[in-house]
Amino acid sequence: MNKRIIVKVGTSTLTHETGSLNLERLDHLVRVLSELMNRGHEVILVTSAAIAVGVSALCRDRAGFGLPEKQAAAAVGQIRLMHLYDKLFAEYGYKAAQILLSRDNLAAPERRASLLDTIGTLLQWRVVPIINENDSVCPEEIQSGQGIFGDNDTLSAAVAGLVSAELLVLLTDIDGLYTGNPRKDGDAVRIERVSEITEAIRNGSGDAGSARGRGGMLSKLEAAEIALENGFDMVIAPGKDPEILYDVMAGKPVGTLFRR
Repeated sequence: MNKRIIVKVGTSTLTHETGSLNLERLDHLVRVLSELMNRGHEVILVTSAAIAVGVSALCRDRAGFGLPEKQAAAAVGQIRLMHLYDKLFAEYGYKAAQILLSRDNLAAPERRASLLDTIGTLLQWRVVPIINENDSVCPEEIQSGQGIFGDNDTLSAAVAGLVSAELLVLLTDIDGLYTGNPRKDGDAVRIERVSEITEAIRNGSGDAGSARGRGGMLSKLEAAEIALENGFDMVIAPGKDPEILYDVMAGKPVGTLFRR
């Protein structure tokens, strides 16, 4: 059965440890998404990495950046990121469209309705909507250092609920949800399926993403709560090989599945 799916890819998945964009993985991701569309699925991509790409392009040290510098870096990085997406999707026969969002866009009923119409039309035209946080003009999005949407985790879940998606996949630098932080706890075990976000799960999840991203497992659990409340599936899966999306679509037990 064809599905409307949202794939969210984080900064740490799209970049090398140096902070530079991982072009090979970006191309691989676009190829897999294009193949899913060839199979009849509707695909929405939620992407992070605008700030990281901008910092790398400017050859500056992010550690010294305050809010104005981060916003400026996002403005530089966003256009470069979208140029690459547009070029890569075109190579596989598809067009891409950019949508930059802030909290206001999802809170106001009129804006929600307008956003839904826009995304619906793009999907009808077989254009890939590429969504990102509007970092460059919304200071509240990055003021806290984590962003309103936690590196786009909760943004992708909010969009999935808005457009009645059947599946949200968060591609990240970890294999799924564990009983503890696998980077610190050698006894931590991956949880294959979750039907409810309990305090025990929250307490054992850890709280930080990589140095290059702004999300972490807690923001992914917030996204999972939105998924469970709105009745669509969500999977946390490792993004190092985008072809894992084929396994997710086939229902294979990869990563962590959140389902009622």
